[in-house]
Amino acid sequence: MKNQNIIVIAMAAAFAFALSSVTEATPCPQWGCGQQLPEISIHSTGNILRGQTGSFVLVKLATTTASGASGTYVNFKVSGTAIPGVDYAALISPAYIGASGYAVLSVKTLPNPRGSFVPQAYSMVVTLEPGPGYSLGTSSSATIWITNSCVEACW
Repeated sequence: MKNQNIIVIAMAAAFAFALSSVTEATPCPQWGCGQQLPEISIHSTGNILRGQTGSFVLVKLATTTASGASGTYVNFKVSGTAIPGVDYAALISPAYIGASGYAVLSVKTLPNPRGSFVPQAYSMVVTLEPGPGYSLGTSSSATIWITNSCVEACW
């Protein structure tokens, strides 16, 4: 009978201990309670003629309730009809936005390996992805067209 009482008391103590950790208040996240994360947006600087360099610009918009002074790593993915290593030098995620609030993803286009004189354009789309320490802005995707002629790149 004594052994059963000890087991019941031990189980009650373990249960009470488990409940106490569940009911404790959780600390506020990095930006504090009630504060918003900075928004990250992206845009391109325009279409690129093959063999030239273009860019995507990332902008961190600091909110009034959060300090945007520290750097932020931003996840992104690249898609489109252009092929990394064939049409452009591959980009590696994540991008780093420093205290200035801006980052540039440089796009170095490569010579036309297809040997085609047909002025076909290839798209390169960079899409921002969710991550810790930031939220996505209204412009979370941007496109650059890689072309073989100025007729297409200069529009």
